[in-house]
Amino acid sequence: MKPYTVSRALFEEALRMIPGGVNSPVRACRSVRRDPVFILRGEGPRIYDVDGNEYLDYVGSWGPMILGHADPDVVAALREAAGRGASFGAPTELEVDMARLICALMPSIESVRMVNSGTEATMSAVRLARAYTGRDLLVKFDGCYHGHGDAFLVRAGSGLATLGLPASPGVPEDVARNTLSLPYNDLSAFEGLMDDAGDRVAAVIVEPVAGNMGVVPPATGFLETLRRRTSESGSLLIFDEVITGFRVALGGAQERFGVIPDLTCLGKILGGGLPVGAFGGKREIMSRLAPEGDVYQAGTLSGNPLAMAAGLCTLRKLSARGVLESLESESALFWEGLRRCGTETGIAVEVNAVGSMGTLFFTENPVRNFQDAVSCDGERFIRYYGALLEQGIYMAPSPYEAMFVSVSHGREDLERTLEAVRKAFQGLR
Repeated sequence: MKPYTVSRALFEEALRMIPGGVNSPVRACRSVRRDPVFILRGEGPRIYDVDGNEYLDYVGSWGPMILGHADPDVVAALREAAGRGASFGAPTELEVDMARLICALMPSIESVRMVNSGTEATMSAVRLARAYTGRDLLVKFDGCYHGHGDAFLVRAGSGLATLGLPASPGVPEDVARNTLSLPYNDLSAFEGLMDDAGDRVAAVIVEPVAGNMGVVPPATGFLETLRRRTSESGSLLIFDEVITGFRVALGGAQERFGVIPDLTCLGKILGGGLPVGAFGGKREIMSRLAPEGDVYQAGTLSGNPLAMAAGLCTLRKLSARGVLESLESESALFWEGLRRCGTETGIAVEVNAVGSMGTLFFTENPVRNFQDAVSCDGERFIRYYGALLEQGIYMAPSPYEAMFVSVSHGREDLERTLEAVRKAFQGLR
């Protein structure tokens, strides 16, 4: 690899003007004790840094780039939309097209509101749930990350775990007091909470497949129990499908597992790489939103025509016959290959995966919750990350994130990656 001369210079300049030198904390790469690599461009499964290095990318902008970078059809759709104008602050036909497609694909959604980020979607969904139920308590799960809204920064995952912060200063105690956090996949803890306080719970929010403590699938009966107990108590069940939506199935995790929430939050793939979010659900609940109802939510750039154009193109391409099925079958071979690398080199690993998202944990034990994830060998991950980067494999700089396989990753790309993993493992022995 070429020296990271330009990246280092850019980071030094960024540190003088941007907190931590980055606009989202995990990008700082502190947990892997490196400076960030600055990216110049991407094409298909590859990205290229400012120093002229090429990488196979398994971050995919943290999930949205399921078609790969600079997909020609998405670029053409963006170019056409930009030629008509970037933003109007008024309704466009593209918003109607997007709403129609979301409602057709997502089993739980009869009505949908576009917003600008996954964080905005989850914040708005919780406000709506509290208004609809007339209750205050929110239940979440340790290690699940639902954005940086005040109500969610209680035992959150992803960046908070990476930075070693149990919560964030600036969150009022009164807000935190109304958020109850339980171990993911712990049915007895959840049943006990609902027995004691179910009549005060406005909503239970969950990543149906956790992706922010690394990938952790739901245990058998976990989602079904959430559905049953919230229905019994009059609480709402919210699925945060910002990551899983349109990836683990066209209809998200709710289609894959057959559990239908009351509200669903979307993002990432929905915008084809542009900033976007959405939340939707039963028409009876969504009708409480202004201007139809009394729950206020607004956004100047909501339904932005560029994001709608990129997202519509992406979703239509994913909807083509066999696209997701092929991606899932190729991904399954890749995850099995990672497990085999561990077996062949004597390195203890656990690979959790659902569809085209997965995480390799350095541990001998199953990873079923946040405590299991943070108990894995972080020092070994740091060495592994560096060894892959030097071989041109770009992964998230945190042991608590997912790897994302895209439609653009070919069999040769995946095999090359497995060879790099074997080499990295050999250096860990």
